[in-house]
Amino acid sequence: MDWLKEAVDYGIIWGLVFLSFISVGIAIERHLLYRHINLEKFSDRKSLEMVLTRKLHLIATIGSNAPYIGLLGTVCGIMLTFYSMGRDGFMDTGKIMVGLALALKATAVGLCVAIPSIVLYNLLLRRVKVLMMNWEIRNGREGV
Repeated sequence: MDWLKEAVDYGIIWGLVFLSFISVGIAIERHLLYRHINLEKFSDRKSLEMVLTRKLHLIATIGSNAPYIGLLGTVCGIMLTFYSMGRDGFMDTGKIMVGLALALKATAVGLCVAIPSIVLYNLLLRRVKVLMMNWEIRNGREGV
């Protein structure tokens, strides 16, 4: 069961860190696009909306699933702790606390990935709505 500790530490936690970089990277790319987009280039609303919303679903997916991935790490860490307690029969509290700390670390990392991802998603979605409204005002069309 020692492989489980490594799986939680290196698999789940580093996986969450990687997802965090993806989320922030996409958010930066989208922000730069929104700053320099030329709304006059688009003749119809749907093509503009497709360009503006591209990749936003990835940020939302990362933000909504990161807590669950962290929870998976928590469950694995607690399982590891109980397994070690059962195998050894008698354990000192130090070993128990190390296993529980590993479990809580996975939860904390999951939340640290999810919260900024959801905030970034909402900020970018608001910017998309503003750009869409500006396009509609310039072109004299109402949204569908």
